[in-house]
Amino acid sequence: VLAMFGESQIREAADLLWSSWNDGSRIAALPEAVRPKSRAEGYAIQATLDDREDAPLYGWKIAATSAAGQGHIGVDGPLAGRLLASRVHEDGAEVPFGANGMAVAEPEFAFRLANDLPPRDVAYDVAEVLAAVESVHPAIEIPDARFDDYAAAGGPQLIADNACAHQFVLGPAAPPSWREIDLVTHRVGGMVSSGLMRDGEGANVLGDPRIALTWLVGEVSRLGLTVKAGQVITTGTCMIPLEVAPGDMVKADFGALGSATVRFAET
Repeated sequence: VLAMFGESQIREAADLLWSSWNDGSRIAALPEAVRPKSRAEGYAIQATLDDREDAPLYGWKIAATSAAGQGHIGVDGPLAGRLLASRVHEDGAEVPFGANGMAVAEPEFAFRLANDLPPRDVAYDVAEVLAAVESVHPAIEIPDARFDDYAAAGGPQLIADNACAHQFVLGPAAPPSWREIDLVTHRVGGMVSSGLMRDGEGANVLGDPRIALTWLVGEVSRLGLTVKAGQVITTGTCMIPLEVAPGDMVKADFGALGSATVRFAET
């Protein structure tokens, strides 16, 4: 008989991942007895993050929005994670590098909501979600995982591990004319002070960052949760992630939509 995946298993798994995140350590996998076997169990573990901070939830992120990203970690679709207020930095901030094992920065389209989008039975469509958006922002996500080999952890464990969320930098709001821009073909440049340069476009994010945004709202709705006014949703990297090292500065140039920058501390 399969043991019930109950509150004690959820809490034990969550505590292990949380302590790993905070002390920069890695685990091979969650212990078998508390390892999530489904997306739902993964999200139940992730949900305990809501109680670990005094500040309200800052927003949401999406991992694996490209076919390449999904293939790399062996999942068949995107994963949702939470953006914690304590891990969010202002544009241009210096952030600790710490024990970051992924060592990449990801330029992303981020959206701030003006209105709540509560859970409901009928799926939200893109037009409805866009009508609830206050602003779009250039952003840089700095992901990391608490697993030695995150590519082998599987979807349920990666969801439990907050979909590889770590640090996040939000750039200034783009001009309101963003609504007239075709985000699918919109080009983005990524530059690292090491000399690395890459470019990408909105099409790399589930085909369209607005579709990715709508997917996230739907996923959170299926969890019975509201995406709240003021929260920020970052939609996944629009280019091959930029390799970074301590001391590097990163700029994500979104052209007419503005730019975001972050500097990594030397340690």
